[in-house]
Amino acid sequence: MTGRLVLVATPIGNLGDLAPRAIAALAEADVVCCEDTRRTRALLSHAGVTGKRLMSLHAHNEAARLPELLARLAVGDTVALVSDAGTPGISDPGARAVAAAVAAGAQVTTVPGPNAVLGALVVSGLPTDRFCFEGFLPRRGGERRRRLAALASEERTSVLYEAPGRLGATLAELADVLGAARPVAVVRELTKLHEEVWRGSLGEAAAEFGARDVVGEVAVVVGGATGGEPAGDDTLVAALVDRLDAGDTLRDASAEVARRHDVPRRRVYELGLSLRHGERRHEG
Repeated sequence: MTGRLVLVATPIGNLGDLAPRAIAALAEADVVCCEDTRRTRALLSHAGVTGKRLMSLHAHNEAARLPELLARLAVGDTVALVSDAGTPGISDPGARAVAAAVAAGAQVTTVPGPNAVLGALVVSGLPTDRFCFEGFLPRRGGERRRRLAALASEERTSVLYEAPGRLGATLAELADVLGAARPVAVVRELTKLHEEVWRGSLGEAAAEFGARDVVGEVAVVVGGATGGEPAGDDTLVAALVDRLDAGDTLRDASAEVARRHDVPRRRVYELGLSLRHGERRHEG
């Protein structure tokens, strides 16, 4: 393998973020692999790169394109790989191509640049020394519940992507599982004209974004779980009984106890249900 695969980061919004070295890499490549040839051709035109051969490589054809990609690398071609926006392979096509090129013995290099994950993280105001990237959560089912449960105990800052139409519901679910007091930053349309960075708690975010129409690309940055010892069931039940004796409904009492002890509301509510069930059995 004498060819070279070059991963080129492209702007996530502002075209001014296309680096000079990225332009040079695209101009020097024998072929440019891209998600959407129309979008990449427009980017190349903006950069003054013309007459470039493009090859589509997206989520639905990446595996099928690998033989052609490897054949080009085998004859010594330089292949540039871009996604529609940001760094290839991060929630975008490219990871399979890189793995195949590495396995075949080709040189793989990168021209780093714009990345929505790191951009959202550094403007969030949350700790950046340790973090994890969750991408898009599963839409439903047991795998989604397992991922949410893992986030509840994750001590690192977590970055997620979400579709704008599902943002409000996902924030409400995160507040329910992770606790409404958990800090969060919702980063929307980063580097674009209508860029927004909203900071607050998960409970506040669920109320804010559940009440309005959201458009554009969205990243959600969630603060990690606190390292202190979490409140035990006995502590939560005692606090819950106090609120119920004061006249709160189970729903309101659960929300208040969860807020005070920084635990998921769902956990407190389920303890309340068990408490009521036990009282009924005792009365019976």
